Amino acid sequence: MPLNASSLRVGARHSAEVVNNLTRSQIVQYAGASGDFNPLHTDEVYATQVAGYPSVFAHGMLTMGMTGRMLTDYVGDGRLTHFGGRFTAQVWPGDTLTATATATAIETRDGVVVADFEVETCNQDGVTVFYGSATARLD
Repeated sequence: MPLNASSLRVGARHSAEVVNNLTRSQIVQYAGASGDFNPLHTDEVYATQVAGYPSVFAHGMLTMGMTGRMLTDYVGDGRLTHFGGRFTAQVWPGDTLTATATATAIETRDGVVVADFEVETCNQDGVTVFYGSATARLD
């Protein structure tokens, strides 16, 4: 059931674990789905020996996609009118990510009730890996 304006208050928070123990297979599956086969994400030897990273790491858009799923699960499918942000830290194999949406405003715009959200996704160590905002239509 979609979120409605009468049940939401400014300051309300919704959190969900979006991935537990991210695997290299999940990262490679995302590479296949997105067509982004950058070796930093798919080739352990390249990522470690050529680029100097400790391992391959997830695509930023994989993190954003998982965060977006939390949002649509919360507000309902087809209700997001804006979703954007920036990647603030890398996501590594083995990471567990939790995404949180905090309502920052609820108002009527052009005759439609909408809610604005601050969105943050953190890893198991509390490090923010994605930070952004979203707007959703409400009933």
